[in-house]
Amino acid sequence: MQTISEVMTPDAALVRPDDSIADAAQLMRDWDVGALPVCNGKRLMGMITDRDITVRAVADQRDPADMRVADVMTDEVLWCYDDQGVDEVLRQMGDAQIRRMPVINRDNQLVGMVALGDLATRSDADTDGTLEDISAPADKDGQGDEVVRLHRPSSDQAGGLF
Repeated sequence: MQTISEVMTPDAALVRPDDSIADAAQLMRDWDVGALPVCNGKRLMGMITDRDITVRAVADQRDPADMRVADVMTDEVLWCYDDQGVDEVLRQMGDAQIRRMPVINRDNQLVGMVALGDLATRSDADTDGTLEDISAPADKDGQGDEVVRLHRPSSDQAGGLF
C-alpha cells in the first residue's frame, strides 16, 4: 500500500497566524500556490487560501498589510496523516470536494501538503473518480454528502495544541 508520505510535497510553505495577509499573498505568488497551511510552530491551526484573502479582505476593501492571517483563515481544516493510504485520502478528498490538504504526522505536526495533482502524478491510484467527486456541485449547504469536518479544539480544551 502506497502512503501519503510517498507522494506528498514535504516542507510546504506555511504562514503564522500573526503574519499579514499581504505577506501570505506574496508567499502564494512566490511558491505558485493557492493555499497555505497556518501553523503555530509546526502545529496546524488552519488554512488560508487566495479565495479567503479575496472574499474576506479585498472584497470589503480592507488593507491587506493591516490584516492578519488569523483574521481571514479557515480554522476548520480537513487533514490526513502521513502514514495513511493513498486510496483512503483520495476518498476523503472526494467526499469533502477538496483538491489539497495538509499532511501531519502522528505527533500532530505539519510535515507537508498533498494535492490531487501529486496523487495523479506520483501514485498508481485512480484519481478520475475523485476528480469527478470534487467537480460535482455541492448540495445546498455546501458540505457534500456525509462529509465529516474535523475541528481544531479551542485552546482552552487543548491547551493551545492541535
